[in-house]
Amino acid sequence: MCRSIRVLFHFEPPATEGEIHAAALQYVRKVSGTRKPARANQARFDEAVEAVARITRELVQGMEPHGAPKTREVELAKAKRRFVARTARTVTAPPGGDSD
Repeated sequence: MCRSIRVLFHFEPPATEGEIHAAALQYVRKVSGTRKPARANQARFDEAVEAVARITRELVQGMEPHGAPKTREVELAKAKRRFVARTARTVTAPPGGDSD
């Protein structure tokens, strides 16, 4: 459910409004436990998404960067390598152990 929450700080080019909104939406979905709120809760849900997006934007824009900015392409390649390494570690022996 939180796949859209990504690191947004210190990228070149900077995080877009769409990326900030997507992260805020996923956060609110996670903490509320719902992907689509009931009609009675829709306004509160939308307000929460906007508040989280605003605070996220302020945080990302207000932090002082150190070192070279990241690029999305390099970070994507790193994530793919981590995924491959993680899936390789989860391959285990078949259930039941040895069958000598």
